[in-house]
Amino acid sequence: MRNNIVKLIILAIIGIICILLYGFYDIKGGFHYAFPRRMMRVGAMIVTGFAIAYSTVVFQTITHNRILTPSIMGIDSMYQVVQTLIFFFAGSASIWVANQYLNYFTALIAMVLFAILLYRALFRADKYPIYLMLLIGMIIGTFLGSLVSFLQVLIDPVEYLSLQNLLFASFTRIKVELLYISSAILIIAFIVGYRLLHQLDVAILGRENAINLGINYDRLVMNVLILSAVLISTSTALVGPITFFGLIVANLSYHLFTTYKHSILILGAGLISVIALVGGQFLVEHVFEFNTTLSVIINFIGGVYFIYLLLKESRAAR
Repeated sequence: MRNNIVKLIILAIIGIICILLYGFYDIKGGFHYAFPRRMMRVGAMIVTGFAIAYSTVVFQTITHNRILTPSIMGIDSMYQVVQTLIFFFAGSASIWVANQYLNYFTALIAMVLFAILLYRALFRADKYPIYLMLLIGMIIGTFLGSLVSFLQVLIDPVEYLSLQNLLFASFTRIKVELLYISSAILIIAFIVGYRLLHQLDVAILGRENAINLGINYDRLVMNVLILSAVLISTSTALVGPITFFGLIVANLSYHLFTTYKHSILILGAGLISVIALVGGQFLVEHVFEFNTTLSVIINFIGGVYFIYLLLKESRAAR
């Protein structure tokens, strides 16, 4: 326990150093203009990092699989569908794009409703195993991705270029008001989720053992699925989709902290998320000079890490 606390403190110190480095390094122009905007981006990274970390860790607990993430259910694909439909039918000059608040809430509501309807329609623990729901979610996500590709072929090339800016995660186009709204939603979600942590510590033992220990397992799974959907939808609507990020930070937290307590695992994954996002954005801006985006780097590293985990699992199964 003491070793885990020491590791958390070290991660917190590294995170603070990354934030200070990103906030103060090479400020050009007026300090009072640049510094608040950098801190707003840092705030978005902290909100996004902890939302993805929490949702991924608890999702992997109820699925008992460390290579699955909430994005596997097609939530990110739903975000792409919403943005593509807006550009396809209304265009980049419409109020649905120009008004960031309208765009934000449209995407957020669509993703949350999609996830809740999917969970409510498919999850029946007494009839269907959760893996059937995951399989159907993957199929729906693939279908939505194909629909997005089809519509993007038909979109005007100029409109398509504008659409691409929304389909990749970005911390540079965020409005401070949207950050406040997202923070409020996530704080409420974290308060609700905090009450589930002790039950999740038991749920990691499996459905039968958890039920024998007094946990209403089916209700817990449904609550966790909906909570994960809200967290992922909010972070995606704020900055855009980051597909493999949760997979990376959650598994790094498992390897770094030898504990079953979700409070430590989630906090550790959240701190790793902050370090990765803030440090990665620093490299994008000051090393790569905006020649690439943070989401491209994360998806590349995450894809390689995902293949590594698959190969590791296959060797362990032999």
